[in-house]
Amino acid sequence: MAIEAVKVGTKAPDFELKDNHGRTVRLSDFHGPRGAKNVVLLFYPFAFTGVCTGELCALRDELPKFVNDDTQLLAVSNDSIHTLRVFAEQEGLEYPLLSDFWPHGETSRAYGVFDEEKGCAVRGTFIIDKDGVVQWTVVNGLPDARDLNEYVRALDTL
Repeated sequence: MAIEAVKVGTKAPDFELKDNHGRTVRLSDFHGPRGAKNVVLLFYPFAFTGVCTGELCALRDELPKFVNDDTQLLAVSNDSIHTLRVFAEQEGLEYPLLSDFWPHGETSRAYGVFDEEKGCAVRGTFIIDKDGVVQWTVVNGLPDARDLNEYVRALDTL
C-alpha cells in the first residue's frame, strides 16, 4: 500500500480532534497573529504498544524542546479518548494526545498517513510553522521508531 503524505511547502490540513481530556483541539488554534506556535504533529499507530510507548515517553523526557513558547507537540492516534486518557496517566504524558477515532482515521487520511489495511496511522511526523505550512516531514513504517534529534534539528531551522 502506498502512503502519500502531505508534502513540505503545502498548507497543513486543519483538523478538529478531541484530546485525552475531551477538549477540542484545532490545528488552526496555533496559527495566526496572536499566540502563534510551530506545531510538531506526530501520528502513531496505537497507545500501549512497545514502539509507540517508547517514542512518546522519549518525547515526554525531552518535553521542553517540544512544548514551549514557540512550539506545541500534538500526538495523534486512532485510539478513543478514553484509551488515550489511561495511556497518558499511566505513562505521565502531559502533552495533548488527540483521538482520530471517529470518523475513523479522518485526520490521518488527510495527512496521507493512514494504513487502510491495518486500520491505523503509520508513524508520520509533520513540523508545521506558525503560518500553518508544512516545513519538514518524515514517515516511518509501523515497526520503525523515529529519531527525536531530527525533530529538534528541523525545529531549529524555523
